Amino acid sequence: MPKMTIADLAPSALRGRRALVRVDFNVPLDGSRVTDDTRITAALPTLNGLVKGGAKVVLLSHLGRPKGAPEAKYSLAPVAARLTELATFPVHFLGETIGDAAVAATHALANGSVLLLENTRFLAGEEKNDDALATELARLGDFYVNDAFGTAHRAHASTEGVARHLKPAVAGLLMQKELDYLGDALDNPKRPFVAILGGSKISGKIDVIEALLPKVDALLVGGAMACTFYRAMGLETGKSLVETDRVAMAQALIDKAGSVLIVPHDATVAPSIDAAAKAHAVKKNEIPANEAMLDIGPETAASFARAIASAKTVVWNGPMGVFEKPPLDAGTLAVAKAMAAATKKGVTTIVGGGDSAAAVTQFGLDGDMSHVSTGGGASLEFLEGKVLPGVAILDERT
Repeated sequence: MPKMTIADLAPSALRGRRALVRVDFNVPLDGSRVTDDTRITAALPTLNGLVKGGAKVVLLSHLGRPKGAPEAKYSLAPVAARLTELATFPVHFLGETIGDAAVAATHALANGSVLLLENTRFLAGEEKNDDALATELARLGDFYVNDAFGTAHRAHASTEGVARHLKPAVAGLLMQKELDYLGDALDNPKRPFVAILGGSKISGKIDVIEALLPKVDALLVGGAMACTFYRAMGLETGKSLVETDRVAMAQALIDKAGSVLIVPHDATVAPSIDAAAKAHAVKKNEIPANEAMLDIGPETAASFARAIASAKTVVWNGPMGVFEKPPLDAGTLAVAKAMAAATKKGVTTIVGGGDSAAAVTQFGLDGDMSHVSTGGGASLEFLEGKVLPGVAILDERT
């Protein structure tokens, strides 16, 4: 069943009511400066909708990994400052998260204003999904909105527990967009449906591969994880990263997938990442013993681009190589450019968060995709077919 969203709430349910909104403002900081405001910008449609409806908007978010106690470097104060710069509505910040002062501040908030409370992970019970804390958080609002897809795979007090005590509990517009794009890709894709998986380790993608194989027309494998498949095929992998304990599993996946699973035809190799200037391309069966695969090769990049061009739906998760270090970014850039070109021709292109999202942003192509997910781990678990606790707890549309 689809989940209720803020669009399903009557105007009377918004005006003058306190909307407790879980956002994902876990953004990178350089001192007190936000260096990437993508996640803040992504939340603006939901915040604007609630503000326009006259709600009193109270925001909860985590930042970093504090150990259940306040740490100055993880304060959300810099995030509040950046939100103030981006927003067209009044933004306030309170250096507390729960307690009578926080509750009083939510009631004192003017209609159409926003209050960002301090880091939820400063609270010891947050990551334990402590019910007493969830009950306390529920005092901060009159209804609950989860717009934090990036944390929806975590059953924390502010993502799952509070929704047990505060109703209605609905999805924000970003959450809805994530579920619509990823859900349609899995349940009703336009075909051909192509999935591209990269990254360093096969172990982190096994469940995704297993879940996607029966659904896709082609599954393209890149990144260092391809080397574990190479080893299973009996090929020399040199100094490449290989998960030796996963070779048998890679072999089983090859046997099961048949022609659907495609590994790189060639590889870009170098003695090390630091020696990237010495990078050169070799056939997949010619990797030197003293070098490592650090990117897919140019033939593979061209082949993957052709597969993307012929698709109607493309889901991509994980870079093709060490994209942070030119020229080892060539494969990842080729995939990103091919997806951008396909988008312009009407292909549904979805980038599954994490490093692949960082890559398309680095290349300036994030705006050329149908959808760039804000949740790396959450999008992976969704693609695996797992239930996301922060989504499951939300009210269903009747």
